[in-house]
Amino acid sequence: MRPIKNIHGDKAPHWVGDGFFVKTLINHIEDNPNFNYSHTDPFLLFDYGTPTTFAPNPHYQSQPHGIGQHPHKGFETVTIAYSGEISHADSTGGHGDILEGDVQWMTAGRGILHEEFHSEAFGQRGGVFSMVQMWVNLPSAHKLTAPKYQSIKRAEMPIIELTDSSDADHQAPIGQAAIIAGDWHGVTGAASTFTPINVWDIELHTAGATTLHVPSTHNTLLLVQEGELLVNGTRVSAGRLIQFAAPPQSRLDAQKKPASDASRPATDTIELHYPRTTADGQTLAPVKLLLLSGEPIGEPVAGHGPFVMNTQEELRQTFRDYQTGKFANEEV
Repeated sequence: MRPIKNIHGDKAPHWVGDGFFVKTLINHIEDNPNFNYSHTDPFLLFDYGTPTTFAPNPHYQSQPHGIGQHPHKGFETVTIAYSGEISHADSTGGHGDILEGDVQWMTAGRGILHEEFHSEAFGQRGGVFSMVQMWVNLPSAHKLTAPKYQSIKRAEMPIIELTDSSDADHQAPIGQAAIIAGDWHGVTGAASTFTPINVWDIELHTAGATTLHVPSTHNTLLLVQEGELLVNGTRVSAGRLIQFAAPPQSRLDAQKKPASDASRPATDTIELHYPRTTADGQTLAPVKLLLLSGEPIGEPVAGHGPFVMNTQEELRQTFRDYQTGKFANEEV
């Protein structure tokens, strides 16, 4: 079982533009010795958009809620819409809507300008809005790859039925997992990635227990997006990000792995228990989770604002490119 090292989530939420009310649960530029990029590599940043109710916007066409054009370079952004809808457009001519349950996987690569707003339909009707966005680092060999999008509809994701491990026959269904990226016992996720990572969107709707298996070489995190449950025996509530203990070995020292470690299991386990009721008999809402695991890239990071490179000189060149308008064309 992969031990829990820490549980995060006590940061105050803040606005990104006027459309996204988020808690930043991972930030690669922070130097907390107990929780920094070395513990989350390859995940650079993670914003959890707490469920927020928006009134109908009378100016939904001319002044939609969101954030205007801004740049990115050197990594990928992954946006998951839980409630509400997001419209996006970029400097390559790409545009579209991220509907409830859908994922947008944007490779910024060598540089892109894009904007994100509430969709016209959501702005017109209003309602509850909730999302997450993470930044996934690119290794140096792919920092300058061409920008691209993967628009992933919920129907395109492999869905795995989760059964109750506490049931003798392991037949009772208690939830499901949508495999956005990575591998679930040989089932490949919908997104293509540059390094080995898993992104699993999990829901538990019936009381019971189940076990997740994550690669033993991956940094691993688990967001409780909604509800409350026991994770490895520890009660965790919505808005919390679980940081699991670092893997015993990373890619950087794999070649130095001692022979005695050869028998170590290829995966570690995470135990989930959804009791459905509290100790005093109150009914719990269904649980929604997002599991992130990734093999550490193990390269130096030089980041500032929306740019993440490997050296300070590369970062300075990125600012020069942006200031001279090179992000707006394919010649960056």
